[in-house]
Amino acid sequence: MILATSYPFLEVFWTMLIFFAFVVWIWILITVLADIFRRHDTSGFAKVLWIIFIIVLPYFGVFVYLIAEHKGMTERAIKQQEAAKSQFDQYVQSVAVQSDPTEQIAKAKELLDRGAITQAEFEQMKQKALATA
Repeated sequence: MILATSYPFLEVFWTMLIFFAFVVWIWILITVLADIFRRHDTSGFAKVLWIIFIIVLPYFGVFVYLIAEHKGMTERAIKQQEAAKSQFDQYVQSVAVQSDPTEQIAKAKELLDRGAITQAEFEQMKQKALATA
């Protein structure tokens, strides 16, 4: 039990807090570096200057970048998300099975024959299938 007395609970808590703060710092640093490389509105020289600034004065450089470019970072992140969503939507539409109106009408007729739907519901489903064709 000598281990428990040599490393008290508050020190364990403090170590965990420092570790998680370091993880958050690394996350912010990677986000800023990714944003610098993602930018298309600045020259390569400006990107190099930001990276040197971040390397020489890491905390100060990252915080200055976040203050100076916060709107641009947000806009670039939104554009990237919209592009990813658009690409995903196009993919889903390309692989989705397009239902044939005759298949929809046949399925509705089968439901009508089984008594699962009424004649009025069948007509409504038929009109809907023909409208999408």
